[in-house]
Amino acid sequence: MSLPALIPLLRAVDSPASLARRTIDDVKASQKTPGLSAAVWKNGAIVWSESLGQADLEDAVRVSARTRFRIGSLSKLLTAAAAARLYEQGLLDIDAPVQQYLPTFPEKSGKITARLLLGHLSGLRHYRGNEYLNAKHYTSVADTLKTIEDEPLLQPPGAKYSYSSYGFNLLGAALERAASQEFLPVIQRQVCEPLQLESTTADDNSKIVLGRTRFYSLTNGEIGNSPYTDLSDRWPSGGFLSTAEDLAHFGAAHLGGPFLKPDTRRLMFTSQRAADGKDTDVGFAWRIATIAGRRVYHHGGDSIGGRAFLLLWPDQSIAVAFASNLDRIKFAETEAMALAEAFA
Repeated sequence: MSLPALIPLLRAVDSPASLARRTIDDVKASQKTPGLSAAVWKNGAIVWSESLGQADLEDAVRVSARTRFRIGSLSKLLTAAAAARLYEQGLLDIDAPVQQYLPTFPEKSGKITARLLLGHLSGLRHYRGNEYLNAKHYTSVADTLKTIEDEPLLQPPGAKYSYSSYGFNLLGAALERAASQEFLPVIQRQVCEPLQLESTTADDNSKIVLGRTRFYSLTNGEIGNSPYTDLSDRWPSGGFLSTAEDLAHFGAAHLGGPFLKPDTRRLMFTSQRAADGKDTDVGFAWRIATIAGRRVYHHGGDSIGGRAFLLLWPDQSIAVAFASNLDRIKFAETEAMALAEAFA
């Protein structure tokens, strides 16, 4: 029997906090991650948060609730939230061609829009070869588009779902023009400030970032330092740091309250459709799923030296976040639902 299925039985003899601790103990042990942090938000507040292991193995610095991890593609959710707010403010037309905001971006075989970029329906490709490792520092999101701006699309816009981090870089560049502001200040003003996400920031190698974990990789069963990479090539798609508590709070803001209007939330969590009429199970970046009869929204984030996961269970007003400092490890819906079930 799976852990989520066991939760109702275990709850009769154990507290939610004990059940949650058991879940993250199992994750840390099975995945061999040096450090792990998790948090659960329910009905207006963080109801549980715990951190295990080491943020820095060399100096024996323990993980805490303030440890900032690389969150990988959860950065796309920050970008999607900023896009949704600019849409609400009348600054972003999600159905206009992207050239309305970026006139120098080459025309492709069809109209690429913010809506399609948010749903991975643009036809732009994802990483190839060793592009995932980057040592160059970029000072402009627009400069990161040079890799793909002259390439043909994989398929016409809207034809089918095709995951693309470059698509979110393009969206980030469009948001800059829509907001008349550089991308990182857009995220700060539209997302971090209204939600008071004090530990969510770009992973800028050139700056001192308090609480930033070290980053680790597993090679031939041995933990070592991750290869150097500069995430300035992917701010909108995978370049942020955050804590589990910040992530849970960010996710919970999508369940209700003033951050987004109800109509915008419905738009964000409604599956887009490909040209064949089939649902993609992706709205505005968020993935839409049914797990054991429960409708949830979720997204994972993999980075060099990090893994994060965020799950929302709207019927219970629960948000669950995980973050770790080891790449290529596996925790996702099963583990997040176990935490959610503990507090349901």
